[in-house]
Amino acid sequence: METKKTSEFKYERAKKSDRYPREIIMEAVRLAESGVMLKDVASLYGMSGITLNKWMTRYSSPDYHPITNRSYKPSVKRSVLRAIESGMSINEAATSFGITSGVVIRGWIKKASEENADLSAIIPMKKPPKENLNPTDTKALEHQLAEAQLKIRALETMIDIAEEQLKIDIRKKSGAKQSPK
Repeated sequence: METKKTSEFKYERAKKSDRYPREIIMEAVRLAESGVMLKDVASLYGMSGITLNKWMTRYSSPDYHPITNRSYKPSVKRSVLRAIESGMSINEAATSFGITSGVVIRGWIKKASEENADLSAIIPMKKPPKENLNPTDTKALEHQLAEAQLKIRALETMIDIAEEQLKIDIRKKSGAKQSPK
């Protein structure tokens, strides 16, 4: 097996089927752990990103965790979506909630909008005629609406906490069959 090392640390194999020596594997893992971008390390050693990801999974230290499929609790998802609704950007929300990518949050937004579209299709909202409302009534209704929304958020949070602590599903699953009477 003939291998050679060229300038700028570029490593080349004689044949693609040749295996990388253990020293090269560990050197690539150390480089990636030190903060060098994975794509740069992969191109430096002439390998695919998939190969490097496998090495990182096998040989990296316990402190290093490559990007993996992470799952987030429903309460975290709702908190992120509420923060975005209140004016926070997707990147700011990702940073403040410790989410790896804005793509994840965009998926949550899409899913939530699809679910809300289903609800709005079921219950069409009609605007009341403007002539019957005076400004004081409007202010009172807006205040009641804000209180109702706050109460709903508090109840959802309480359900999330109860689900996590009791480890049971409290919310009814959509499409679930009713039990026979």
